[in-house]
Amino acid sequence: MPEQENQQQSMVQQALQEYKEGLSQFNEKIPHIARRYNAFTEACFAKGALSQKEKQRIALGISVFAQDEYCIIYHTKGCLDEGCSEKEILETIGVTAAFGGGAAMSQAVTLVQESIDELQTGNNVH
Repeated sequence: MPEQENQQQSMVQQALQEYKEGLSQFNEKIPHIARRYNAFTEACFAKGALSQKEKQRIALGISVFAQDEYCIIYHTKGCLDEGCSEKEILETIGVTAAFGGGAAMSQAVTLVQESIDELQTGNNVH
């Protein structure tokens, strides 16, 4: 079991690293679009009527529904970074599964929980 856990940990870490590298390449290749996209995203996730914690939970739910593995990991990390408890995250994905059915539930009970376990240990990529 520990070997499987180490493999899963490296998959989560690798996905975060791949996202960062891909984003960096995108920024280098088309900086004018990247700047505008980043500004839009930052504005959307800024504190407003909804807290940043709530916005990360919404983004996680949408990611699970869309079955976007990179975003699932990224927004699970975002939820943890904003102080979400494991129970808040699991309730978020429970609501998502109520709308998304089995496909959303399969992401919730695997990738989200694996990401929580790994990222809570402090082994995350910054």
